[in-house]
Amino acid sequence: MPPLAPQTTGPVPPQPDTHIRLRGAREHNLKGVDIDIPKRRLVVVTGPSGSGKSSLAFDTIFAEGQRRYIESLSTWARQFLGQLKKPACDQLTGLSPTIAIEQRTTLTSPRSTVGTVTEIHDYLRVLFARAGVPHCPTCGAAIQKETPGQMVETILAHPEGTRLALLAPLVRNKAGDFKALFEKVRRDGFARARVDGTFVELDAEPPRLAPKKPHTIELVVDRLIVKDGLRGRLTDSLETALKFGGGVVVLAPVARAGEAAAPDLRMSVELRCDTCERDLPELTPQLFSFNAPTGACPDCGGLGVALEVDPEKLVPDPSLSLDEGAIAPWAAVLADKPSDPDKGKTALTADLVDATCKRFGIARDAPFESLTAQQKNILLYGTDELIAFSSKRAHGKTDFQVPFEGIARVIERRFRETRSESQREHYQAFMSSRPCKACGGARLREEARAVRFAEETLPVLAARPLTEVAAFFDQVASGGLLRGARATIAADATREVASRLRFLVGVGLGYLSLDRAARTLSGGESQRIRLASQIGSELTGLVYVLDEPSVGLHPRDTARLVDALVRLRDLGNSVLVVEHDEQVIRAADWVIDMGPGAGTAGGEVVAESTPEQLADQPRSVTGPWLAGLRRIPSPPRRRTPSGWLEIKNARENNLKGIDARIPLGVFVAVTGVSGAGKSTLINDILEPTLRRDLHGAATHPGAHDRIMGLAHLERVVTIDQSPIGRSPRSNPATYTKLFDELRTLFAATKDAKARGFGAPRFSFNVKGGRCEACLGDGVVKVEMHFLPDVWVTCEVCAGRRFNEATLGITWRGLNIAEVLDLPIREARDIFASVPRAARVLDTLEAVGLGYLRLGQAATTLSGGEAQRMKLARELSRGAGGKTIYILDEPTTGLHFEDVDRLVAVLERLVDQGDTVLVVEHQMDLVCAADWVIDLGPDGGAAGGTIVAQGRPEEVARVAASHTGRVLADLLARHGAS
Repeated sequence: MPPLAPQTTGPVPPQPDTHIRLRGAREHNLKGVDIDIPKRRLVVVTGPSGSGKSSLAFDTIFAEGQRRYIESLSTWARQFLGQLKKPACDQLTGLSPTIAIEQRTTLTSPRSTVGTVTEIHDYLRVLFARAGVPHCPTCGAAIQKETPGQMVETILAHPEGTRLALLAPLVRNKAGDFKALFEKVRRDGFARARVDGTFVELDAEPPRLAPKKPHTIELVVDRLIVKDGLRGRLTDSLETALKFGGGVVVLAPVARAGEAAAPDLRMSVELRCDTCERDLPELTPQLFSFNAPTGACPDCGGLGVALEVDPEKLVPDPSLSLDEGAIAPWAAVLADKPSDPDKGKTALTADLVDATCKRFGIARDAPFESLTAQQKNILLYGTDELIAFSSKRAHGKTDFQVPFEGIARVIERRFRETRSESQREHYQAFMSSRPCKACGGARLREEARAVRFAEETLPVLAARPLTEVAAFFDQVASGGLLRGARATIAADATREVASRLRFLVGVGLGYLSLDRAARTLSGGESQRIRLASQIGSELTGLVYVLDEPSVGLHPRDTARLVDALVRLRDLGNSVLVVEHDEQVIRAADWVIDMGPGAGTAGGEVVAESTPEQLADQPRSVTGPWLAGLRRIPSPPRRRTPSGWLEIKNARENNLKGIDARIPLGVFVAVTGVSGAGKSTLINDILEPTLRRDLHGAATHPGAHDRIMGLAHLERVVTIDQSPIGRSPRSNPATYTKLFDELRTLFAATKDAKARGFGAPRFSFNVKGGRCEACLGDGVVKVEMHFLPDVWVTCEVCAGRRFNEATLGITWRGLNIAEVLDLPIREARDIFASVPRAARVLDTLEAVGLGYLRLGQAATTLSGGEAQRMKLARELSRGAGGKTIYILDEPTTGLHFEDVDRLVAVLERLVDQGDTVLVVEHQMDLVCAADWVIDLGPDGGAAGGTIVAQGRPEEVARVAASHTGRVLADLLARHGAS
């Protein structure tokens, strides 16, 4: 008989769960993926766009983690959170609680700032409320509040033998003879007072005061000598003084003969400035919140901005005269001369304007820009002088005498008074957001703005770059700026703020400020802010899923991001990152390579290994790029510019009055670290100016003098990552106008002609051919009581959008619904014989979107896919010339394979005679450009200058350029290969 196993005492320790085990994942294009993902590691999921990375990381792993969390809550709680669909997979085990840090952000509120999103502002509110020193907003004097007990201790702290007079202030700098007051206090038993600095007796004849001069009267409550046993008497006298002095007492040292008296000491139980006779509110955290009525600026409601009439919108073209419509709101009013009495108020306005012009010598036929400053001011802001004029009315001639209000004041008044939303929108078109005049954009009421913590106010701290704020709080935390009780009170909160600020600076966001509006942040900036917040929380045992955190980062700053990801891992978390950046991939513990293609050609795990071993995986798409076996080639020669645009004295935001020369007819890349000024130069100055001058758009470019060379251009096209449509009905076929061609093809078939079906019959946007049960949407919304609405496939058309009669018409064996369900790659072969359709489909395939379906809802496309869709539409239009294309970070979401295709597409645009201008950090694309403009050298206040410009080879030789150093290494590798 074999020996028995040794007995154990207590429970058997659980075996560590080392992997997230996924079996049979079929979400979207995933093809039954089976994979084991190591836990507590930095894992990167990479692969071509559309290969299934997000389907694996977000739509399966994160979605299941969220679903399990919600399922763990009570039924009552779930009714508010909604029900989540279980991802399509057979099994998912070893999953810890999940947190997603995505690029997409819903922070559209103008009240959200970097400070509120990171919760740093919450700590600052506590610090200023508990350790701040209030100051008078009027005179700036520090205001000290003390309890009676603290006052007793302050008085007893004087040297023994010190003589003091305890005074209760009654009158301060007020005119009068105050006979009644003297009589009253004498009856109350007080024998002395100090009047205008002189002690007087009250038991005799009261002092005679000049009734027209201001006086200060203080009641002498007690005369004291500091010594042992004084506490009881002092406490009683102090209570009396506070009662008569309204919570304020004055301690007046009494000098010995021949000595100068020490200055008075004023003490109060309330926050009050006696100089300005102004009471201040109690310091509470709510006082420092611009989202609370207690602390918000009353003029702007805590928004920091207010709508004001914009003179540039009132007069969009100052070269026009009044009669030609220079003042836009009055363009129609002044067009008819003489005034038409049947037009009522319109005619009255025209007559008043005409009389005003005659009174002040304003020529109605002269260009507005030629008028004097006074004449312009009268037209815009009016005059209080009465203007006499006559107006022909329907019942006869009427005389008037009224002040001229001015168009700006008219717009302001009507905007304020109207209750019509359409009218408000009309008036708002002539207004712009300006910093609030009351708070200067600080958002807080003036009492909160005057409080100081370590001699700094909250608005000043919030406006500084995070690098400076972090240095300030490091000093506070080290004990260099606070002393005594305030240092003790602020210690914990200060350390927390300093820690969070270091994280933000560490991930390359030091150029931001705490008062920066959250909705102005890029997707990458928002994601890194949330990443820093998660690191600051120091949670452990979680699964973090991140979506391209390197977006918007210059290669110099990517190393900081990697450090943050590693720190998140080292806290004991599993970090799963969807990423294409080479630096991040090389820093990973494990890489999951999806592919081999996109859409139906993807959805598989083609390789999984360490980054070093990835090149040895035969099916890996990413490995050859990491190993240098594949690369995006530099052009054999750089193109020669056909002309130049010159931006003079650009000084918006952090730009330091730079002159920028942009070559035309070539491929131009604008680079620089985050916050260097790239977007300001291109998106805030160049692009709005081009749209205004080339297309007549009502834009307002950032501060600069002028842009020279616009005669070389006829059109500007901005290709950004905004959605191509906000409705599920928008899709690649409708956006590229391919759907028009498809409907024409179906209408031209014999069956369609026989039934009298025209092209509109094959549209799901109009009645006739569409399914009326779902109105052409293919899905129907079912409203659920106490549960979220549910979208279900239409039972009538089975999601096909069209009725049976329409679906009965076929072209080459396919009905219209089947054609819209085709992947672009397959549709390209089917429509090869239709020239216009083939051209569109060829360009969509060329930009790497062949995996999308023709009818795929625009709302499901990523920003990168939307941007490439716009590129494809431009390419399908054929040869252009004299057009400048502006793209902001077009490589977002793109794998090396996709970037290679993108470069080829951009080259095609340049080859047809146009200019391509990209704001970009992806160095392979920058290396392929003909000209590089590098801004910097750093972000925020340390940026805003042009560090280098020229061909990539020339920029690579500039030692001060961060971009140049990366380009030098890249060009060396290209040359070696």
